[in-house]
Amino acid sequence: MAVDIYQRLARHLDDLPGGFPPTESGVELRILRRLFTEEDAELALHLTLLAEPARVIARRADIETDEAASRLKEMALKGLIYRLYKDDEPHYMALQYVIGIWEFQVNDLDPELIRDMNEYLPDLVELDIWEKAPQLRTIPIRQDIPVTHKILPHEQAEHLVRSQKKIAVAPCICRREARIAGEGCDHPEETCLVFGRGADYYLENGLGRLIDVDEALEILRIAEETGMVLQPSNSQNITNICCCCGCCCQVLKIFKQHPHPSSLVSSPFIASADPQTCIGCGECIPRCQMDALSLVNELVSLDSNRCIGCGLCISTCPTESLQLVRKPKEEQKRVPSTQLRTYLNLARARGRLTPQNVALMALRSAKDRLLTK
Repeated sequence: MAVDIYQRLARHLDDLPGGFPPTESGVELRILRRLFTEEDAELALHLTLLAEPARVIARRADIETDEAASRLKEMALKGLIYRLYKDDEPHYMALQYVIGIWEFQVNDLDPELIRDMNEYLPDLVELDIWEKAPQLRTIPIRQDIPVTHKILPHEQAEHLVRSQKKIAVAPCICRREARIAGEGCDHPEETCLVFGRGADYYLENGLGRLIDVDEALEILRIAEETGMVLQPSNSQNITNICCCCGCCCQVLKIFKQHPHPSSLVSSPFIASADPQTCIGCGECIPRCQMDALSLVNELVSLDSNRCIGCGLCISTCPTESLQLVRKPKEEQKRVPSTQLRTYLNLARARGRLTPQNVALMALRSAKDRLLTK
C-alpha cells in the first residue's frame, strides 16, 4: 500500500503547475516518504489548487469534518499543504513541491533529505519549461541604478516592499541546506522576505518573524552590499522576494550551468559595458553571479548571453562604465499580474492544465460546497 499511495501522490504533485517528474532511481518517492505519512498522502490527493474549507475536503475524502479539520491543520503546520483564511475560516489547498513544500521544510532539514533533494534537482527543474513560464524573476537591487528608460513599479524593489501591509522574514533554505551539508558561504541567512497571506502562513507555522518596512529595506541594503540577487515571485503583485547568492541558490546554480542564463530569467534589463571609460579595476567581476563579466586587455568585457540584469555590477563601478538598459520589447517576458496567473501559465507550459480542466475543477468544488452547507 505504501508504494502505491506515494506513487499516486507523486502523480498528483506532477499534475500541479510546478511539477514533480518521475525518475529512474525513485528519489522523488523517497522524499515523499520522508515528508508524508500514508494518511497525509491519502488526504493530500483530495486537495486542489482551489482553497476550500475542511467540510468540502472531508466530503470528497469521505471522512468526518472534525477529523478532516484536525488533519488538515496538522498537515499545514508541516508545510505539506497551504492554509489561508476567508472570513476567519481556514481554507486549504494543494501545494506544489517547488516553490512550495520544499521551501516550507526550512526548519526540518537533515543531511539525508538534503542529499535526496540535490539528487532530484536535475530532474525537477525543467529549464525549457522555466524559460517559457518562470516562477521567479530578477529585478535591479537598488532604485537609484541608472537605466535608459523608466522603471515600472513592479520592477522596483523598494516600491515593492513599501507597498506591503504585512512583512515576514525567514531563513534562506538554500543557504541553510548548504551549511548543513558543510558547503555554506558567508552571506546572511535570514533574508527571505514574504508578504501578505504568505507572511501569515510563515508566522503561524513558526517559519519566520514579523518585521516592519524599515527592517525589510535594511535587508535589501545588506543584499546589495554583500552581492545578492533579488528574485521576487514572477507576478506584479508579489508574494515574496528572495535574496540569492550564486554559490548556494539552487535556481542560480542551475542557471549558471546553462550556456545562456539570460534566456532563462524574467528580467527586462541587461547590463551594458563601456570599455572606453573602464579603468580595469575589476570591482565588478566578483559581483556577477553568472560569470558574465571578465577583463580583456585590462578592460571590462560583457557576455550578454550570461547577464541576468540584476544590477549588482552597476552599483560598484567607480566610473559608471556599466549601466542597465532595457531589453528590446520582444525580448522582455511579460510579468503576470498575480501569482495565480503565474501558476496557470506554468501549468499550460507543462501541458498539465487546460481551460476544460479548470472549469471541471471549479464545478466540482462548487458542487461539494453546496452539498456541505
